[in-house]
Amino acid sequence: MRLRHKPAGEGSSVLATSVDLAESMLSQVRGLMFRRSFPDGSALVFRFDGATSRDVHMLFVFFPIDVVWVVDREVTRVERLQPWRGFARAEADTIVELPAGAADDVEEGDRLFLEET
Repeated sequence: MRLRHKPAGEGSSVLATSVDLAESMLSQVRGLMFRRSFPDGSALVFRFDGATSRDVHMLFVFFPIDVVWVVDREVTRVERLQPWRGFARAEADTIVELPAGAADDVEEGDRLFLEET
């Protein structure tokens, strides 16, 4: 599975070629905690039943990440969070975590799509 980014009014590009889905409650609670690395081209995607305020914390995460909050495939917020002390909240039905720098070109109003490979 890969993650594709479509900016407003432009073509699309691939943000991640290796996507993990946090589908179980345990995988959602654990997220990236205790991992020692997060390779370029990777993404961790959390999908939820509906849009509501969702938060991301960085306790026990050892590296910076980019977080993208999405509602109906449209980006509502992009934030870089720092190890151990980062925290942010926004409305989302999907949250995407990427290696720091991977979401530099992603802006509010852009669209994200998951594709089977």
